[in-house]
Amino acid sequence: MKISRRAWMAGALGAGAIPLNDALAVAEAYPRSGSALKVGLAAYSFRSRFEFMKGKPNKSLTEGAEPIDMISFIEWCASQGVAGAELTSYFFADDVEPSYLAECRRVGHVNGVDISGTAVGNNFSYPRSAPERAEQMDYVKRWIDYSMVMGAPHIRVFAGKHPKGVSGEDAEANAIDALSEAAEYASERGVMLGIENHDSISTAARLLRIVKAVDSPWVGVNLDSGNFIADDVYAEMEASAPYAINVQLKTEIKLAGGKKEPVDMERVINILKDSGYAGYAVLEYEEDKDPFEHIPPILEKLQKLCQ
Repeated sequence: MKISRRAWMAGALGAGAIPLNDALAVAEAYPRSGSALKVGLAAYSFRSRFEFMKGKPNKSLTEGAEPIDMISFIEWCASQGVAGAELTSYFFADDVEPSYLAECRRVGHVNGVDISGTAVGNNFSYPRSAPERAEQMDYVKRWIDYSMVMGAPHIRVFAGKHPKGVSGEDAEANAIDALSEAAEYASERGVMLGIENHDSISTAARLLRIVKAVDSPWVGVNLDSGNFIADDVYAEMEASAPYAINVQLKTEIKLAGGKKEPVDMERVINILKDSGYAGYAVLEYEEDKDPFEHIPPILEKLQKLCQ
């Protein structure tokens, strides 16, 4: 009788034959039991409306607009029937108190909105000996702790831009090393880390090379539909989707040469469904238009596509 990999792992785990942290490591695609898509919204979509930006007064705040905070963002998500709110770290006060993080969790719960995750702007490409590396690790670990308080199961992380004097190959090795350390810390707190195709990562090949090298069940792909740069961007998404633990959807894609064109949202959603992806499809609206006016019709379209 042939035993499936999933059944074998379940039995081995029950017998204590293999450690939990090794059982579902993503050297290969995540085994899943079907596809269930839920619509989320990233706070980054309202970057011109928050009071703070990376711990400082937001210079991009729309003139004359009443600034919002994360609580009011969650409440707005609820008013739009959004299932999940992604609370981008940039828009919290630098000295945010645990009580405020807990309030985000409470407001989300009573309004039926999951805190689907958060996102940090780290750089893991520094060598282990660099002081910046320790700073970046402290930053990410702090947000892992914050995520635990908020009940957020996922954090979007970056490999980052190559520091001066560091080759692409070394930067990739540094990112693997740092992400591995962060993953061990995150695993103890029940928080998953999704590395995004961003900065130095513009292809699925490089993205998956890092994820597979880390080889942790707590690390996967944060698939950003707008950040691949290729002749066939949709093929890059198809290659990455089986490893995705979170998806951020943009309204545009980037072609080779940097040219942009409107995304085929239905095609992207079908790629996710065909891959068996289960989780949030998070709208990250980047256009320079009034988010309160232009986001609702996009959400309505996404909610229909994800049914």
